[in-house]
Amino acid sequence: MPRPRTHDPDTVLDAAESLAVRSGPAAVTIRAVAAATGVSNGAIYHTFGSRAELLGRSWLRAAGRFLQMQTESVEAHLSANDPTSGALEAVVAAAETPVEFARRYPDSSRLLLTVSRDELLGDELPEQVVTELAGTDDALVRLLIRLSRALWGRGDGAAVDVITTCVVDLPTGILLRRDRIAKPIAREHLRAAVRAVLAVGPPEQHLEQGTT
Repeated sequence: MPRPRTHDPDTVLDAAESLAVRSGPAAVTIRAVAAATGVSNGAIYHTFGSRAELLGRSWLRAAGRFLQMQTESVEAHLSANDPTSGALEAVVAAAETPVEFARRYPDSSRLLLTVSRDELLGDELPEQVVTELAGTDDALVRLLIRLSRALWGRGDGAAVDVITTCVVDLPTGILLRRDRIAKPIAREHLRAAVRAVLAVGPPEQHLEQGTT
């Protein structure tokens, strides 16, 4: 039988997350995490297997938190009485998720949104973690398709690309790259930009496909 855990894994993940966002991914070592938490090196290895898995699990937890918040916000707006306005507001809410995420989980926000995933994770992740990361990516794509279908009744690449602009590109450019996530005016700019892009919408499908 496996040995029982004598510590909370989230405490270890909290420490790894804090080290990564304050001192960079290289600062996240088993020894440093052990010193920060009081959990022994052996106990950390027993739970996470390796430093690479510890970093991967930290990223996965942050990504899972963000996606859960985004999905819950989208679903709340899609359940509104007016399907069209509900869908539009759902896209705006999805774009604004980084703001609430930063308030609720400040270290997870900085880890997920400002530290490069490639820089953080490297090439030594266990296969299970790689699979779970791919699952998170797939879940985001499904959410983008759901928004596209709710708004325009279509989930093709051109339509989903417009939603991606609204939900990924605009928040990154307006809120994150210039560190404006806490500024109310930046949030207003984001809402206006998302609404403007949605007003243009995707190209007609027959034009996108080159048919008449």
